[in-house]
Amino acid sequence: MQRRGWGRLLIGAAMFIAPTAALTETAGAETLREALIAAYGNNPDLASARASQRATDETVPIARAQGLPSLQGSVSYAHTVEKTAYGAYDFYPSDTFQASTSFSAPIYAGGGVRSAIDAAKTRVKQGQASLLGTETSVFSQVVAAYLDVTLNAAIVSLNRNNVQVLEVNLKATSDRFEIGDVTRTDVAQSNSRLAQGRAALRNAESNLIAARERYIQAVGHVPGKLETPPPLAGLPHAPDDAVQVALESNPDLAAARLAIRAAGYDVKTADASRLPKVAVVGSAAYANYLGTLPAQALQVGSLPHSGTAQIGLQATIPFYQGGLPSAQIRQAQANEGAADEHEISVEREVIATVRADFAAWKAANDAISLNQTAVDAAALSLEGVRAENTVGNRTILNILDAEQELLNSQVNLVTAKRNAYVAGFNLLAAMGKAQSKDLALDGDLGAALYDPQVHYDHAAGDANDWHRDPTPVRQSTATANTPAQDAEVPPQPLP
Repeated sequence: MQRRGWGRLLIGAAMFIAPTAALTETAGAETLREALIAAYGNNPDLASARASQRATDETVPIARAQGLPSLQGSVSYAHTVEKTAYGAYDFYPSDTFQASTSFSAPIYAGGGVRSAIDAAKTRVKQGQASLLGTETSVFSQVVAAYLDVTLNAAIVSLNRNNVQVLEVNLKATSDRFEIGDVTRTDVAQSNSRLAQGRAALRNAESNLIAARERYIQAVGHVPGKLETPPPLAGLPHAPDDAVQVALESNPDLAAARLAIRAAGYDVKTADASRLPKVAVVGSAAYANYLGTLPAQALQVGSLPHSGTAQIGLQATIPFYQGGLPSAQIRQAQANEGAADEHEISVEREVIATVRADFAAWKAANDAISLNQTAVDAAALSLEGVRAENTVGNRTILNILDAEQELLNSQVNLVTAKRNAYVAGFNLLAAMGKAQSKDLALDGDLGAALYDPQVHYDHAAGDANDWHRDPTPVRQSTATANTPAQDAEVPPQPLP
């Protein structure tokens, strides 16, 4: 039984994957949802994106620190090795201990601190949207890898069955040649087709090995038996519907829009560099001669220790900075313009991707029914050609051609089913509807889904100089110890 949430995305559609001669559902086989869960927990691209987002979170307290009070102190001790005396009089201590502190609390910074904080917060949201985009991209890779394994396993099975049939054909043709029923040409044609079939099988096996290796790369472990994926749901009825959803929900487009807002705050931050800054400042100092002040110095009024403290306002007024503020402002404005243009570029890409994926999904679905018709017709044709050959109305070449046509139709059918599923999932991904929350992957993770807001909430208000996170621990799994894949496929029944 599928868990909650997955049904929101992967059930209820008419389109399904049940590949001809492909792997069928098997007890203990891995499901597509399990593969997605594995990738969600250990994919290095996704783990790296999460770590990068945590680094982005820290830009908020870094920006906020510029507007918070700062306190510094210093301590020193000095021992005088040699000193000059005036006759019998000595006025200088031998040891000196000094301590001082300085305090500064910004009051007004031209709005630059506020703008820098707003820019950092906006970039955190931008990063969270980009993280969802990375998540969706990884899921698309997993789905494609999963379906590629099932597709290529089906093609290997079809080609192996074809080779077995061609071997039987060659033996039968050779036997008939021995009794003079067919010619040497018929034997040569059968032998040629068998060689071509074996070559096609070797190519199919190579493709299966490559597909399994790509699966390991995406998911993190060796693919075993894979179940037939569940149907996709939530697919749009028209490309315009898909585009409308994508314009509202695509995470990459959301990130591009947030980048424009952040760049606007950068302009304000740069503009503030031309304005005055006001801060409350204070300092305190203390000196102690540790009882080494000579008596002569004490007699003339020197004290064995001293201290001072002061507090006041400090205003910094920039009069001329060599054109630096203007250059920074123009630079920030140019970056804002670039972000604005990039948003249009991402929007174009999203629209083109959605429409192309919709067309591919519809075409692959149409191809499924058409190729199913072709498979049925080719099977019937092969049966008729074989029957007609027994009465001399068809040649061996006609049989070979009919067998090849059936194989081609079967391969086209399983390929169309794979393409339909992958295009459908890619369409949902481009629409922003194939994220972990849509798949409800938390059901089997034993913990809540990764929420970047948790780390942000922890970091954003932290003004403690001595806080740090634990040493990073690798989340992704290495695949160096996985065995090299082969092209073994359990025997499959002929379609």
